Amino acid sequence: MTSAAASRPLTERSGIFGGLSQWLYVMPHPAPAIEIGPSHVAAAKWQDARLQSYAVEPLEAGAVMPSPVETNVTQPDGVRHALQRVLARVGDLAGPVALLLPDPVVRVFILPFEDLPRSADEALPLLRWRLKKSVPFDVEETVVSWSRQTARQGAMEVVAAVARQGIVREYEGLLEGFGIQPTVVLSSTLATLPLVGEAGSTLLMRMSGRTLTTAIVRGPTLCLYRSTEMPAPAAQLDPKWLLEEIFPATAYYQDTWGGLIDRALLAGFQGRKDVFQVAVENELKMTARALSAGDVAATLDRSALDLMQAGLDPLVGWMANAGA
Repeated sequence: MTSAAASRPLTERSGIFGGLSQWLYVMPHPAPAIEIGPSHVAAAKWQDARLQSYAVEPLEAGAVMPSPVETNVTQPDGVRHALQRVLARVGDLAGPVALLLPDPVVRVFILPFEDLPRSADEALPLLRWRLKKSVPFDVEETVVSWSRQTARQGAMEVVAAVARQGIVREYEGLLEGFGIQPTVVLSSTLATLPLVGEAGSTLLMRMSGRTLTTAIVRGPTLCLYRSTEMPAPAAQLDPKWLLEEIFPATAYYQDTWGGLIDRALLAGFQGRKDVFQVAVENELKMTARALSAGDVAATLDRSALDLMQAGLDPLVGWMANAGA
């Protein structure tokens, strides 16, 4: 997804998904990635799946206020200064770059379709018509990317991601001020999904600031995706609030797919992950562990694991998604 290009299918343009099996495939796929989040700016360069350099700088509270509708970059000078320090440490980022945004900026929908035209010019009006009542902004002012996937019993679904064009431009403008042109723009959790793996069904719970993003993946299929603002960040969050949020998601999956979820993976809970793992295992009766202890993480080198331990999962997910 980029605001400089018209909305197109993911298979035909740079978009918001990465290469997890058939449903997360995007070209081009630049190796360098920059993440701008509510608490930090970070960047990493990869070559042949090995980390060349990375840097992370904290942001003052309130410098970035993620929202799908309101101004996000409320302290642009502070964000630019942090970005300048990151770029000085990472080194030259000339050429294509991926830009990873806070989850609330990008709304993701899984839509049933009997058929969707292959032509982008024909498909886009249908998608915007379907999305019109589901997004809190004028769909004509949005950037839309989409991809087909096979749902249960062979039905067709479309995974569509929508962001308000003006908000995407806020973030792109920060990079352009340093002569960097992002060719791919996607949300942080979508960038992280390649770290989930494809065996069986997995519930991913990822905290960033006060945003909890829940995704359920079954093999190559994205079954559920939702982002919710929680009453507190992970450091102050009561596990019961997490459980109240994910109970409906797990019930929906069980009703729709007729089976239990095989495992849960947690990211962004930092020093309290053990508390939430125990709560999930006790209440949901499934194995829970940190994303950094998952099967995909076990295949990564030490430098990638260090980034995951530092909470920079999206940068590692981008690399695991063939970004290097």
